[in-house]
This record gives sequence, C-alpha cells and structure tokens, in this order.
Amino acid sequence: MGLRFIVDGMLGRLAKWLRILGYDTLYDPCLDDPQLVRIARAEGRILLTRDHELTRRKNLQVILIESEVLEEQLDQLHEQLGIDAQNPFQRCPVCNAPLEPVPKDWAWGQVPPYVFVTQAEFRLCPECNRFYWRGTHWEHMRELFARWRGRKEQDGTHE
Repeated sequence: MGLRFIVDGMLGRLAKWLRILGYDTLYDPCLDDPQLVRIARAEGRILLTRDHELTRRKNLQVILIESEVLEEQLDQLHEQLGIDAQNPFQRCPVCNAPLEPVPKDWAWGQVPPYVFVTQAEFRLCPECNRFYWRGTHWEHMRELFARWRGRKEQDGTHE
C-alpha cells in the first residue's frame, strides 16, 4: 500500500492536488483535531497540517507543512516522502474515490456535447458521479507536472 494522507482544514488545495497526483487523501474541513488524529491513527495515514499543536501528538505520523504556497508544499513532500506524479488522474479530486473507466455511451447527456464528440475515453467517480476526460485541464496539469519534475531534476532532488 502506498502513502495515504489525511489533511487538515487549512490545506484543502494541497489535498486536491495530492488526489490528482494519485494519492489516497482524506480531507474534510469540518473535522476537528481529535477526529483528525483518531482517523490518522486508525487508518495509518500521515497527517498533514499547518497546526504546530498537532505535531506534538504522540503515536502519530505527522508532517508540519511549512509554506502556504502549493508548489512549495509539494516540494516539501517530495523531499520528505518522495511523492511524485507517478499515478496521476486516478482519483476523484473532489471526493478521493478511485475513478473507473466507463464506456463512452455512459457519458451521453452527462458531459457537454462537444466533449462527448471529441473525447474517446471517460472516467467516472462511483461516489459523486462526476465524469472526467482528458480535456484542456488535463493538458495543463500534465504541463505543471512536467515543469515540477523538471525543477526537481535541476535541483538534484529527483530520485
């Protein structure tokens, strides 16, 4: 089993991007500190937080995220845990469920007509019923990953 995270309410954008990168990442801004700790311990998740108090808890894998800037947060996790975009676009960025490939005809009436005509493959989130496809957002994210990987390689921090 790979790295699994639970993210506190201050790091919602990071949670979304960890999901996009393919990491099982729980995020619910309504969870309080005791709930975060209990879930992290029970499920063997790494707690990511900007809260210094949470880092003092015993018997807990926790990382204090130092920056408020997303790219710097990802850099920190790459340096400390080796995270990378090894399996991107496999999880729903909204609810964290693994995406499932579905027949194209399932998307009829569920996606814009232009998307249905121009795309050959679709994925569906079985939890929140959102459809995903390789549109312009996908290309922009791939470019971001390529820049991030390139920066890691230039810095000598790529493994």
